[in-house]
Amino acid sequence: MKVLVVGASRGTGTEAVAALANAGHLVTAFARTAGPAPEGVRVITGDVFDKDTLTKAMIGQDAVVVTLGISDNPFGVRLFRRAKTPLDVRSAGTERVIEAMHGNGIRRLVVQTTYGVGETYANLTPAFKAFFRLVLAPQVADSERQEEITRNSGLDWTLIRPVALHDGREPEPAHVDLNDGMHSTRVSREQVGRVHADAVERPDWIGATVSVSN
Repeated sequence: MKVLVVGASRGTGTEAVAALANAGHLVTAFARTAGPAPEGVRVITGDVFDKDTLTKAMIGQDAVVVTLGISDNPFGVRLFRRAKTPLDVRSAGTERVIEAMHGNGIRRLVVQTTYGVGETYANLTPAFKAFFRLVLAPQVADSERQEEITRNSGLDWTLIRPVALHDGREPEPAHVDLNDGMHSTRVSREQVGRVHADAVERPDWIGATVSVSN
């Protein structure tokens, strides 16, 4: 399968690229700042808001994985209300991706948001609830809009909601739950990347929201 990963410059995006490539897919990594990529991965440097570059990256793809986000310190973002990336990059960027997918006849879409959005907020610990409310409120609101846009896209979508992410290496599979459950409050980006690779091949996950924990 030919898979485009949008937001592949760091973090879960790079892990998704690696997992998809290891699974034998033909991967295109799309990011504003191109990082190291596994052998055989096509790398396109571009902004998700650049319609022409994004549209060209879509040509010939079978599926798209979206891992857009803000890499700035969340306390700084909350305090100064600015970041190196637009604060609405998740929702507005995903909207641009969906438009380009429709234009190229691509149907399979996998989008990463976060555990704690929507109904899963009730399952968070008190400390995480406070962090979401006091620090992450703008990003959470944008993720909620992103999910709504995805659900209304008319595409074959899957939402991936990981709990708090860390950079450690975790060889064991993540725990996935289609009913908002979680086994822990942390999960590695490596594990979530492998869930993205699974998701593009799972027709039973179309229209599903997948919670991911360790």
